[in-house]
This record gives sequence, structure tokens and C-alpha cells, in this order.
Amino acid sequence: MIEKVNPSHPDKVADRIAGAIVDLAYKTEAVPKIAVEVLIGHGKCHVIIETTAAINPLDVEDAIHRIAGAVWADIDIVPQDKHLSDNQSAGIRCGDNGIFKGMPLTEEQKALSVIAHDIYTHYPYDGKYIIEEARLIICQSNASTAELSNMYPPAEVNPLGDWTGGTDVDTGATNRKLGSDMADSVTGGGLHGKDLSKADVTLNIYAFLKAQETGKPVQIACAIGDDTIDGHPYQELVDIAAEYISSVGGFEKFAEWGLF
Repeated sequence: MIEKVNPSHPDKVADRIAGAIVDLAYKTEAVPKIAVEVLIGHGKCHVIIETTAAINPLDVEDAIHRIAGAVWADIDIVPQDKHLSDNQSAGIRCGDNGIFKGMPLTEEQKALSVIAHDIYTHYPYDGKYIIEEARLIICQSNASTAELSNMYPPAEVNPLGDWTGGTDVDTGATNRKLGSDMADSVTGGGLHGKDLSKADVTLNIYAFLKAQETGKPVQIACAIGDDTIDGHPYQELVDIAAEYISSVGGFEKFAEWGLF
């Protein structure tokens, strides 16, 4: 059983805005420290940014409007806590306490990701998709229900009928669709709106990739300040995560679909 939401779902809009802001931080600093929270809905977007990087609020506003359209932007940029910043003063070390899990994707999960991507190429609007054993549920806004039923004959399409989604009818918040982003690898930490020193980003990516490579579950625990995790220097794991983020096109692009 798995759920996927597409990049126009309100929660994904929030994730994408947060990712775009992290991209801005990396344009101004090689190793910024940043954490972003976004709440969006009904014509308003509230953003809180804790960062070491010098980010122009106008650039943040431009990113919000590019992704979410004509919404009122409330932007608060504050310095990151000194104790958190000092944790990295001698080099990149683990920036969180936490437990992390990587799980190999099932064929069902892979199949739903393909379906979600395919539908989104035809209907780039708010949508949610679920597979539960032999049951496929498609909820796609601004779509032809009849056409989707023809594309996927066994599916239950828009059970309540045609609908219009987006942030005008729902709210979105950063890291609220972890199951859609991570499948069975969900733990306590969210993937979006944070720099690579944060274990929520780096260790979730690392554990997920290792699980796909080995075909076995991966479990990791860490404490803030750790410089070695799973037998590797933390910097090495950051480099693996950085390469993955680069391969998908940056933090904003990563936020569109998560890890699969």
C-alpha cells in the first residue's frame, strides 16, 4: 500500500518553495546552514528561514510567486542559532539527533510512481494516487474523469466527481507528505527545506540509496556532532547526498517527487 502526491499538491508546493530557498542559500555560500518552514493556502504564504546565508527577501518572494502564483508572501529571515552553527565550526558534522531507515522499494511502489508521473504529464495540477493491493485510486483535479478511466480501466477515478484542487481549496506545509516522498523508509525526519549538514536530509538519502543498492533494510542512529556514521566519515555521506541532489537538479527539483 502506498500513496503518491504530485508536485502541484499543496504540501508539495510548500516543499518546492522550501527547496528553492535552500538552492538560494547554496548560491551564496558553499556550505550554508539553513532550515526553512513554509505554510501556504488561500492566497497566503508564510515562510520562516533560519540561516547563515545572506538571502535576499526579494529572491525568496520571486521563488514563491514562480512556484505558487499570485499569493501574499510573509517572509521572516533570522540567523541560525549560534550553538547549532558552532557545531559545524570544525568541519561538517552530523547536525541532528535521530534514527533513520532505508527500505527497498516494492514493485507496487515503483508502479505507482510511474502512474503518478504519467498522469502529471497530462494533467499538471493537484493530484493524489493510491495503490492498496489490487485497488488503484486516482484523485486528479482539473482532469477528464472519463479520459483517466480509459487510461486506467481498473482504477477508481475521482470518487466524488470532478474537482478543482490547489492552495485555494487546501493548505500545504513543509514535510507533510513523507510517505509520498520516502515510501516505507519514513522516520521522524523530513527531507525538505534543510542543508546537507542536517541528518534529516543526508542520512535519509544515504539510507534509502543503500537499501536500493543492497536490497536490504538499513537502520542508522546518530547524535548531533557525530563525525562518523555507519562506518563512514559524515562528510563522505554528505558528499553522497550532495551528488544525488545535483543529479536530480537541486533541492527544489528534489522536492517535487521526493526519493522515488
